[in-house]
Amino acid sequence: MTDRKVRVRFAPSPTGPLHIGGVRTALYNYLFAKQHGGEFIFRIEDTDSNRFVEGAEEYILESFRWLGIDFDEGVSFGGNYGPYRQSERRDIYKKYVKILLDAGKAYMAFDTPEELDRKRNEIENFQYDATTRMAMRNSLSLSADEVESLLQSGHQYVVRFKVEPGEKVVVNDIIRGVVTIDSSILDDKVLYKSADELPTYHLANIVDDHLMEVSHVIRGEEWLPSAPLHVLLYRAFGWQDTMPQFAHLSLLLKPEGNGKLSKRDGDRLGFPVFPLEWHDPKSGSVSSGFRESDYLPEAVINFLALLGWNPGDDVEIMSMSELVSKFDLAKCSKAGARFDYKKMIWFNHEYILRKSDSEIAKIFMPVVKAHGVDVAEPLLEKIVSLMKGRVNFVHELWDACSFYFIAPTQYDEKTVKKRWKSDSAQKMEELATLLQGLEDFSIENQDKAVHAWIEEKGYGMGEIMNAFRLALVGEGKGPQMFDISGLIGKEETLARLRRAIMVLG
Repeated sequence: MTDRKVRVRFAPSPTGPLHIGGVRTALYNYLFAKQHGGEFIFRIEDTDSNRFVEGAEEYILESFRWLGIDFDEGVSFGGNYGPYRQSERRDIYKKYVKILLDAGKAYMAFDTPEELDRKRNEIENFQYDATTRMAMRNSLSLSADEVESLLQSGHQYVVRFKVEPGEKVVVNDIIRGVVTIDSSILDDKVLYKSADELPTYHLANIVDDHLMEVSHVIRGEEWLPSAPLHVLLYRAFGWQDTMPQFAHLSLLLKPEGNGKLSKRDGDRLGFPVFPLEWHDPKSGSVSSGFRESDYLPEAVINFLALLGWNPGDDVEIMSMSELVSKFDLAKCSKAGARFDYKKMIWFNHEYILRKSDSEIAKIFMPVVKAHGVDVAEPLLEKIVSLMKGRVNFVHELWDACSFYFIAPTQYDEKTVKKRWKSDSAQKMEELATLLQGLEDFSIENQDKAVHAWIEEKGYGMGEIMNAFRLALVGEGKGPQMFDISGLIGKEETLARLRRAIMVLG
């Protein structure tokens, strides 16, 4: 840590849905900022206009709203360092491109795509660098008059960064330690394209991070190869003293642990890899999302936080505030993190248990109404209290407890064969008569009266309760019997008993 105010950023491209790996990157930035009393910036990288997808930006913002990850400034949030959308910063980038050109740190290259392809075919593993640049068409190899003529004719060009060979480039990474690279292996990366008057990722991010006073760049491992170039760019601008600290996060791996997690893995194994359902405006395809798959946002956050980071204790369930207090970039793993989707389901189950019955009832209520059932919220809360420990997802509550709302119209054959004996109808008739005579139909009084009757008659507890369950539920599932009869009420309990007697005989 330095004495600078902590300012971090998340800068996605609006080219499609937000991958869950990107969500984890944003989460780690958020936790780091909040822990250090810093600020979290939301930028949009839209310099590649050809890849822009309608609706992607709002999808990304809605994802973070659902997850509870808040930004302090940026696109749609405002702030003093805007604009925060890169396509709106053209003039800013042009200024810094000119600074590099005037200082001889960059040059214009006029090579056409066809010329570059020919060179790649001529030279195996061709790289545009100090060994090849003078054989190409650029402002270093051409005369000033030739360059001027090309510019006057409107010839398209790119601006390349001039990497000097033989330099040791040191990247200090919070997670990976000191990484030293010989600049000779780096190519002269394109920083700017005249065709659309927009910079590439490399220049735009360096300029934005500097001007927005970003103190730490926390990003995915895939950007680690870019770090040496970014260090060189900071040097070229003379910004060494304000260069942010880097932290490159490990990859999210397939559930089997081999290779990077992809949408295909989710499709293959039946889990989402996007926070929200995504409707592709071009192909019309629909990709599943954690929200629509009935995951709780708190569970997703908790699960993601532990993919590549461990607080060093045995605690797994942590609220956002607890994650903020415990988070430590230095404890992030260098190795990839296996995406154990079964563990994700476990987290969801644990968060269902930890949420109040009222909260789960509110989430469950639309499911109940969608099945045409109108139920009072207090009753639904009681049902949820009895049943939520039996499910991994809130929508599963319907299959688990629909019998509370809808009387069985048929009876599970296997359960009937096993639980409904030749004398069950006679005993259920006796039970119905007993229950009908109870003025106090509370769970406690039913329990007391029925147990006394069973003992008096010398009946087996199992034979009575199994047949009673079959009559009320239609199969052999559910909580304790008087929890069921007590909630559905006396009239409904008797109606179900008598229907079972009639149907099953």
